[in-house]
Amino acid sequence: MKHGGDLTEAIARHGGAAGSWLDLSTGINPWPWPIPQHLPESAWRRLPSRAETQALLNAARKTYGVPDGADIAAASGTQALIQLLPYLATPGPVAIVGPTYSEHAHAWRNAGHPVIGIDHLAACPESAVHAVVVNPNNPDGRVTDRAALTRIAAQLKGRGGWLVVDEAFADVDPAISAVALCPDWPAVILRSFGKFYGLAGLRLGFAIGERDVVARIFAALGPWPCSGPALLIGAAALRDQPWADHTRGTLEQQARKLDVVLVKAGFTIAGGTSLFRLARHPHASKLHAALARRQVWCRSFDWADDLLRFGLPSDAASLDRLAVALSD
Repeated sequence: MKHGGDLTEAIARHGGAAGSWLDLSTGINPWPWPIPQHLPESAWRRLPSRAETQALLNAARKTYGVPDGADIAAASGTQALIQLLPYLATPGPVAIVGPTYSEHAHAWRNAGHPVIGIDHLAACPESAVHAVVVNPNNPDGRVTDRAALTRIAAQLKGRGGWLVVDEAFADVDPAISAVALCPDWPAVILRSFGKFYGLAGLRLGFAIGERDVVARIFAALGPWPCSGPALLIGAAALRDQPWADHTRGTLEQQARKLDVVLVKAGFTIAGGTSLFRLARHPHASKLHAALARRQVWCRSFDWADDLLRFGLPSDAASLDRLAVALSD
């Protein structure tokens, strides 16, 4: 699945300036956590301190419910952790539940692990030493329940492997998280800050797991894996529970409004989360091109010509613009 949020290709093909496009190609919250107008000048002028790093990790530990016996590491985005983990893992095949975010397969393959594609976790073969599942999945929003995750984690423990659970979109429903597995099973949980908090450019992500696994991640990341501004902004946002609770409701309401627009245009809703919707239409490929000519950018897939993924429009005017473009 190609990345969203970069209009370079769209502009090259269809013209226009970035500001003229309605970009619905990402699953990033269009109403970001409000960054303070003034950060301390020291955040830009000196290296991040251990105290600032620990403050961020303490806030993340509380927000994500990290249990005693598990630890947490921060990095400059979940993508950095996705690329790092295969190099720290025991050699052997990895089973990846798909279709899903393609960078997982790229990272494990580049690190020399044979990649086995499976369509659900129960199909994980005995030959797999590791397994990766995105939960909720991108792009269909499928959720793998805790019991299934526990079963596969127990199997992988006997093989000396890891269960990597990418929870990039789990902030919309914290009950989804499998973080409770970490003290007892070889589960590595990845959490993305930028999507739910709407600050993807900050580049901040977390890995949660057994203490010895997280210690290896810390060592591999080296000193100062996150910038000073990321530490300060991330800690403050993660402590803002009222904002998070309010935002979940706002996202759900906007997702329902988006569904109405898509269904009226002849789509059926095939899945998603409250940060993005996956929609099916027999002429999805043609609609993707037609929308692009109207400078509306959504996500298409090379493995399914009847599916499109739409991020949330940020306001009523953007919803109306999408509706008009689809009706045209």
